[in-house]
Amino acid sequence: MRAVVQRVTESSVTVEGEITGKIGKGLTVLIGVEEGDTEKDARYIADKISGLRIFEDDEGKMNLSVKDAGGDVLAVSQFTLLGDARKGKRPGFTAAARPEEADALYRKTVEIIKNQGIRVEEGVFQTHMEVEIHNDGPVTILLDSRKIF
Repeated sequence: MRAVVQRVTESSVTVEGEITGKIGKGLTVLIGVEEGDTEKDARYIADKISGLRIFEDDEGKMNLSVKDAGGDVLAVSQFTLLGDARKGKRPGFTAAARPEEADALYRKTVEIIKNQGIRVEEGVFQTHMEVEIHNDGPVTILLDSRKIF
């Protein structure tokens, strides 16, 4: 499972002209599920998202998690995070999990984050979404449950 975590001042996702999720200060998280991922991968990613200390404390050091900072999470499913562009110019997506499997693990990830007391807004799985991200810093962290980076 992969995630791109961005610290934001605000962020929203729109589907067919309607905002489906919107947050102020917090994290926008793009989540991709890989073939073979399990609930263990979902827990790893959710715990990393919840615990990442990328918000500044009173001394200006990145020492606070999203919960510590009073922020929210905007979660957006994104299978293209599993795109492989090593050969040619057109990425292949064979590593991405099938939609049913991906949706279940994406939902599990969101549920785990919510159970940690963090408000989560979402996009809509398997739709065309427009995501507006006001990256703060910019701060962007890449996560992979298989720890390949």
